[in-house]
This record gives sequence, structure tokens and C-alpha cells, in this order.
Amino acid sequence: MKLYNLKDHNEQVSFAQAVKQGLGSQQGLFFPLELPEFELTDIDAMLEMDFVSRSSKILSAYIGDEIAPHQLAERVKTAFAFPAPVAKVSEDISCLELFHGPTLAFKDFGGRFMAQMLSYVSGADEQITILTATSGDTGAAVAHAFYGMENVRVVILYPQGKISPLQEKLFCTLGGNIETIAIDGDFDACQALVKQAFDDEELKKAIGLNSANSINISRLLAQICYYFEAVAQLPQEKRNQLVVSVPSGNFGDLTAGLLAKSLGLPIKRFIAATNANDTVPRFLQGGSWTPNATVATLSNAMDVSQPNNWPRVEELFRRKTWRLTDLAYGAVSDETTEASMRELADIGYISEPHAAIAYRLLRDRLQEGEFGLFLGTAHPAKFKESVEAILGQALPLPQALADRAGLPLLSHAMQADFAPLRAFLLKA
Repeated sequence: MKLYNLKDHNEQVSFAQAVKQGLGSQQGLFFPLELPEFELTDIDAMLEMDFVSRSSKILSAYIGDEIAPHQLAERVKTAFAFPAPVAKVSEDISCLELFHGPTLAFKDFGGRFMAQMLSYVSGADEQITILTATSGDTGAAVAHAFYGMENVRVVILYPQGKISPLQEKLFCTLGGNIETIAIDGDFDACQALVKQAFDDEELKKAIGLNSANSINISRLLAQICYYFEAVAQLPQEKRNQLVVSVPSGNFGDLTAGLLAKSLGLPIKRFIAATNANDTVPRFLQGGSWTPNATVATLSNAMDVSQPNNWPRVEELFRRKTWRLTDLAYGAVSDETTEASMRELADIGYISEPHAAIAYRLLRDRLQEGEFGLFLGTAHPAKFKESVEAILGQALPLPQALADRAGLPLLSHAMQADFAPLRAFLLKA
């Protein structure tokens, strides 16, 4: 598999190199040189497969002969050791529940697959430092995926006071090879620090720097697989009129869905659902890319004003000669998010703010004869305080959260300044 740097098309690397390197020069994202596409008969046959077998076939289409099929299948089996069920919400709308993994969020799929790929492509004595920023769920997924791995140090930056207490507990209580830093700033400030680190060639070489954000191609490819799993669970008559609404912050999930469509998965259209951090909806409406300052919302994992994956979306539309005007979009206020959560609860489905945003836009935009699917990206209990306050009912804690809720935080605190971060990364 060859990938090219979106900012320098002359920089082309193998899948293994892209996994280890994370970003290309000029902080450029890697993107597949070839865009595979399955025949309709292949798609039909794949939808009859089990999740792991189908996912192995999808990933092989991108990775090619760099990893033998049986070895890839073993790694996929280890990574995807939990289900992604489709839950009925109403007659014409269902939720793809992506929160049944160890950290109760969709990031478990990408984080665990990346850990498997990195351990496969790295040398036994190769020291690696994973540096990543999180707006909530990435941190936990990456921390748990890499926890206890030899020769891997994980450093996670997150915006202090801007993620839920239980999200914080999930990854800031591990210790060991997992180090967490609460940054005095928003997610974009954390992301900017990560990018500065990747621009520092001396630092990169000294510590074997890598990233586990959705900028890493292995995480992105893993996320394609659950779109196929969703369609496989739908009856035939609902597959051809499928509309998928994706809660969007850094836009990795939407990118993966569009790549699934590029492979031939029958998805009629997508809705890019954001909160008040609406850079992409405003861009799609007016054609001007003008990020505002990030604002804190109920859906904190989507509090991103400069989504890193958007260049991949634009590149895919260009390569496939799709029209960006065909991508539906919308931004939802906190007030409407709360109302949507109550509406879902009234019809018997307990959800959290991110999924509720995707549901609201789907409900409003679904046309006669279409079937809607929205992504449930995190377990409601990860946002226990806000969900209980909005719905006026108690949520039981899943075991994964209950086990960590009473543990002390092990995080460091730091200003949004690269110099102290660099010094921290260089310490043994």
C-alpha cells in the first residue's frame, strides 16, 4: 500500500511507514494512492460475513501484501473483540452503537487496531513515544489500547476542565507507560502543541514520535469497518435508501464513512453533524473557511474549530469527482441538544449529547422512503452528570467506569506552551 502526503504529493510512504510516522512533512496527512472499490456482488457477499472476516477483507484492500491475510485477520480479531450493534430507535431510524468496547466509545476500534498495527510494524527494540491530543474519548481508547506495551510511552494532552470527569478518570488513572497532561486551553491548543512537536525533527528522532489521533491512517482505516457492520445488520429493503448522520468534531468518523462509500457500500448520503463549533457547516454553506474560537458545549468531544481530517474529505471528493454540495450538514445548539436527548428518552432510548446532535439533524432531514442511521459514539454514562441533569433520572455506571471512578488522577498540569512540553517529552 502506498500513501501520499496531502501537502507534498511527492512524499509517498508504505502503510508501515505511515503508521510509524503518523504525519508527513509540513504536518501533511497521509492518504491512499489507490482507492479500491468492490464490485456489487462482492459487497453482497461481504455483508454476509462475520465482522472480523469482513473487516479483514476491507483492510486488506488498502494494506495489500504488506501484511499477510492470516496475520492481519489475527490482529483484527484481537482489536475488534466487541460488537457494534444497530439499535432500533423508531420505525425509520436506528443507532449504530459504537460504545461496547473497553472504554465505551467508538475510538476503541481505531485505537486498538492502531496498537496492533504499530506492534506489528515496529522492531522489537524500537522505542516509540505516542503523543496525542484528546477532546474526550481518544485519550481513553489510546491509553487502554497501549497500556502495558513494552517500548511504548504514551503522552496524552487534554483541555483542563473541558472533558467530563468520568472521561478523565478512564485514562488519567492508569499510570505506568501512560502519562497525561491537562493543558490550560481548549482542544485546538492541545492539537497545536502536538503539531509543533511533529515539526521538531530533533525531538521526533530523539523520542521516536508518533501520533494516535485520527490523523494516523491505521485508526482511520479501522473505522471504515463498522459502517459495513451497520449495513450488514439492516434488512435488504433498508440498505438502498440509507442516510447516515455522523456527530463530527475532528471529522475522522465522517472520513471513514465516506471511504466506506468509496469502496462501494450503498450509503445514499451523509449528514455532517456539528455543535456550535460549526466551521465545516459554515464552509459548506458559504464557501469560506473561517474557524472561530472554540466554544465549550455539552458535546465536548466535538469542540473542535479546526478539524484535522477535513483535507482528507476534500481530497476524497476531488478524487471521486463527488460534489461537496451533496454532503448534508448542520449545527445544533446546546438547547436543542438537550431537547433531543429528552425526545429520545421519551421514545425509550437513552442517549448522550454527541449522538443526540446526529439524531436531531437526521430526524429533521430524513425524506419519505429513506432509512436513517445515526452514530452513537459514546456510552451515556461517560457523561453521567450532564445526562442525569438533563433527563432527570439516574444512570447506572457500567463496570468499566465504576472500576476507575474512585481512583486518583495522575495528570500533570501545563500551560499551552511548547517549551515545557518539549522538556517533558525529552525527560527519560
